Amino acid sequence: MTDLPALLDTLRNTPAMRSKQAIQHPAVMIGDAGQSLTRAQLYALPGDDTAAIACGDHFQLLAIEGMLPAFVESAPWFAGWSAVMANVSDITAMGGRATAVVNAYWHHDNAAAQQMLAGICAACEAYGLLLAGGHTSLTAGNPTALAVAITGVAQKLLSTLHIAPGQVIAMAVDLEGAWHADSTYWKAFEGVPAERLRSKLDVLPRLADAQLLHAAKDISNAGILGSLLMLLETTGRGATVDLTALPRPPDADLMRWLQVFPSYGFLMTLDERDWPQVQTAFAFEGVRCERIGRVNNSGVLNVQLGDRHGEFWNLREQAFTGFSYPHLDLSPLNLKQQEH
Repeated sequence: MTDLPALLDTLRNTPAMRSKQAIQHPAVMIGDAGQSLTRAQLYALPGDDTAAIACGDHFQLLAIEGMLPAFVESAPWFAGWSAVMANVSDITAMGGRATAVVNAYWHHDNAAAQQMLAGICAACEAYGLLLAGGHTSLTAGNPTALAVAITGVAQKLLSTLHIAPGQVIAMAVDLEGAWHADSTYWKAFEGVPAERLRSKLDVLPRLADAQLLHAAKDISNAGILGSLLMLLETTGRGATVDLTALPRPPDADLMRWLQVFPSYGFLMTLDERDWPQVQTAFAFEGVRCERIGRVNNSGVLNVQLGDRHGEFWNLREQAFTGFSYPHLDLSPLNLKQQEH
């Protein structure tokens, strides 16, 4: 039998969870600036997976990913691919469609740099993106560093600002994959035709355009609970999640799966009445989607495992990333008026 308190304690203290908490320092400055902004202007601030800038009847989306230097050093091609893929997931989580990327890299090894660029180019081709250039510094003695930025467009925005009590929490993940070595990274793109990768990603913007989802966030290196915490933190909401309801491979260890960083994985909130349509849309593309919990107004992320219950995080007592705007009236009605 799983020791739930020990499980939650381990998950709270992973290196990835601690790295998310390190964001609190810049979050303080941005949060202070947010005091005087409208709800529509907040779409452009951190808290969501991308900035969203209102442009007439649509939103321009902008995001950036910096890769860990050790990852770029040890697996240059895969780091290049992953930098693009992570950005594409961020655009998708906003209900958007990615359009173009730029990159900036520093390296001292020409052959490794070429592998990294080959990974970037391969991902751009697979996801149908324009590689629009960037900045290169290739000199002996340089550090190894890579960052990739992306743009996209959304017609109907999925934002953490839209979360409200009573909404269903769902998790969608592509289980047709495998673990990458002994890591927590779940790869579900190798050998998959480009048109299938794009079709699976397009489920979220299609559901957003049909106004069947409120908010979404891609599952990052913080794992399932850490990513869910970021989904809730912007509005200071809480939730109860059933760990037995998580879609996962039949042989996956629960501890490892809770830390999963999938190449295709999203958390979403939606209304109860829209659940059948949402699940069907993912199932049509071969993606497993299950309802795993419900949003409440407690500010606490609680979990249950069978008949056992535990508290994972209390946002009213301890910030996570620090990107939170609870001082504003974030009711869905007011946000809809702002958005349209």
